[in-house]
Amino acid sequence: MKISDLWIINILLLMSFVTTTSSCHSQNKKTEIQSQAKDSQIDEYVVEIFEDSKGNLWFGTINKGAARYDGKVLTYFTIENGLIGNTVTSFAEDKEGVMWFGTHSGLSKYDGKNFTNFTDKDGLVNNRISELLIDKTGNIWVGTWEGVSKLNGTTFSNFPIPKPDITLLPYQLTMKDWITEIIEDKQGNIWFSRDGYGVCKYDGKSFTHYTKKDGLASNNVQVIHEDSQGNLWFGSRVSEKDNPNQDGRTGDGGLSRFDGKTFTRFDSIKGLNKNDIYAINEDKKGNIWIGANGLGAYCYDGKDFTLFSKTDRADLMTYGYGIQNIFVDKKENIWFGLSGGLFRLQEDSITNVSQNGPWN
Repeated sequence: MKISDLWIINILLLMSFVTTTSSCHSQNKKTEIQSQAKDSQIDEYVVEIFEDSKGNLWFGTINKGAARYDGKVLTYFTIENGLIGNTVTSFAEDKEGVMWFGTHSGLSKYDGKNFTNFTDKDGLVNNRISELLIDKTGNIWVGTWEGVSKLNGTTFSNFPIPKPDITLLPYQLTMKDWITEIIEDKQGNIWFSRDGYGVCKYDGKSFTHYTKKDGLASNNVQVIHEDSQGNLWFGSRVSEKDNPNQDGRTGDGGLSRFDGKTFTRFDSIKGLNKNDIYAINEDKKGNIWIGANGLGAYCYDGKDFTLFSKTDRADLMTYGYGIQNIFVDKKENIWFGLSGGLFRLQEDSITNVSQNGPWN
């Protein structure tokens, strides 16, 4: 997921959380360091959640590396075990079951026993990684703060993406090459979102740009999700919040949906317009889950939006809800990575999951 120094500063001010009612309802070596702490958070900030082919759940954290829950034991992987960095922003698994970790210090490959690490010295365009994708042919795409690197076999190559005709504001220039998301759609197109430059589709030969002029809520796209119907959902942030002048920190952001021809926005729904959205996912029933910064999580069943904002962590009610990741596992559990820890939907409440659980 998509973290930056500006983002970290923002979430330090925005603790987080979420909940529910309605038809949008969840069903219910020295290579390892096992957690011994009782009732402490997975980490203060959980920014990425991933399930591997063996059913292990992985949690990317800002401070504690990668945490893996195998159904019984929570295990941390950090620089002490060989991981290249303790800020883990993305996960991927290749066809051999090898895990890949994107961090703010480079790329790590983990075969179950040993780590192999890669940095700019090995060809990465930048060590600050924000996103990973392994496509259907096995290529590994690495999104960084300075563009994209592609690993084909054993060699990294830079993958330059042309820029649309957009003039960034002076305070946006540090973000000009920040890749926030990479996905592969059902047709095999690769989509890139870049903070400040909207989204770009690569069909293997040419690039197609989509920006605010085409219907995006904002050019500062943070997340892309393709739903089961083939629609693309885009979550954007308000770029004006980076303005050093406090009086100028309002602008467009929020949720957009693209059916291949037309963009739809949801400006009438509180929190889905002029707001930051970092997380979108879909459950097995086809409900779309959207993290609305400051409010909670919406569940969209195709007709209605239901806001989830109930929690067992009363202290979080004092702060805004900073949802960084939403994940639906194979058992239909809905997980939330928040500024404030790890949470899971239980009946009509978002329940805090500490190192000691509850896991079930």
